[in-house]
Amino acid sequence: MNDFDEVIDRKNGNAEKYTLRKQLFGTEDVLPMWVADMDIKTPSFVTEAVTKRAKEPIYGYEEMPESAYEAQMAWMKELHGLNTEREWMSYSPSVVATINLAIQAFTKPGEKVIYQPPVYAPFFKSITNNEREMVSNPLKRDEKGDYCFDFDDLRSKIDKDTKLLLLCSPHNPVGRVWREEELRELAAICLEHDIKVLSDEIHSDLVYRPHRHIPFASLSDDVRDITVTAIGPGKTFNVAGLSISTVVIADETMRQQFETLSQRIHFAEGTVFGHVGFEAAYRHGESWRDELMVYLSTNLQKLEVLVRKYGDRLSMSKPEGTYLAWIDCSKMGLDEKALRSFFVEKAGLGLSPGIVFGREGKGYMRLNFAVPIATMDRALLQLDAALDDL
Repeated sequence: MNDFDEVIDRKNGNAEKYTLRKQLFGTEDVLPMWVADMDIKTPSFVTEAVTKRAKEPIYGYEEMPESAYEAQMAWMKELHGLNTEREWMSYSPSVVATINLAIQAFTKPGEKVIYQPPVYAPFFKSITNNEREMVSNPLKRDEKGDYCFDFDDLRSKIDKDTKLLLLCSPHNPVGRVWREEELRELAAICLEHDIKVLSDEIHSDLVYRPHRHIPFASLSDDVRDITVTAIGPGKTFNVAGLSISTVVIADETMRQQFETLSQRIHFAEGTVFGHVGFEAAYRHGESWRDELMVYLSTNLQKLEVLVRKYGDRLSMSKPEGTYLAWIDCSKMGLDEKALRSFFVEKAGLGLSPGIVFGREGKGYMRLNFAVPIATMDRALLQLDAALDDL
């Protein structure tokens, strides 16, 4: 068994989650549960591989080893049924870097890029930063209150200048794991209108049973040939600090367009520690991931109990994937400033305000529950007391 229970003191290091508390929340006296990394230890098979490499006497330039790509290819095939070829794959320091590069490679300034809010903020920031036009296709709620694609809205907004769609799958922050029929309809629209798709699948390993992640590129050969898939071990194994992910592009013309820009920027091949940590994660991580998902489920269940207790003020659709809870606080009757103040000053929690994911996130808060159970219990105790006093 893995020791997910150990509480690691990250306050005296440079962990973004802790270092930015004063800047973001106005105080360091908050339990930070915002940025999407885990307060759970990186698995030992990764740290041991990095430590072993650190003992070698030279940290010079290195190529990403073929064995690392092979490990990820085997993982994606076994876990998600995604068949890839080595020549389709390349290194990227992050999914966000891949998003920006895809926008530059497959659109021109002034052309249109679709995003589906509420969504991870770098999606729309990447569009505007690259001087492309944003096309907002907000997710809608079905009769059960679950988020889904709004295909009618999407069709109504497409024109000849619409060139790229940014897909978040599984979705951050709402936690949806898209069904095959949903993805197929989305793909059909994109194929009909010659729209390429950047599919951010960084959370693909973090899916709760009985749900199953379906890689967008696996739907058909035609879909594969309009897709850029961004994947990596950062979320699954808590190795975001290794700055390593991969890009999968099957279509040769698209791949050449992307790689031309990548070489111009000169991402190179990453770090010597990233290479070994990446490979160790994919070679040895299956049972660890399985245990992690059970552990995360326990934290999620605890949160669900509290949300039900205060059902007159809070609600939450249970996430099907990720370790991020999307909590609807609109019934609390607080404006955005007051809502943030409540969580910081009354509950002592540093969460992500929903509004940062787009105006559709107004009245929501995103809580990262990838923490030791003791930390989760502390957070829930603080929130329970604050809600009781409200």
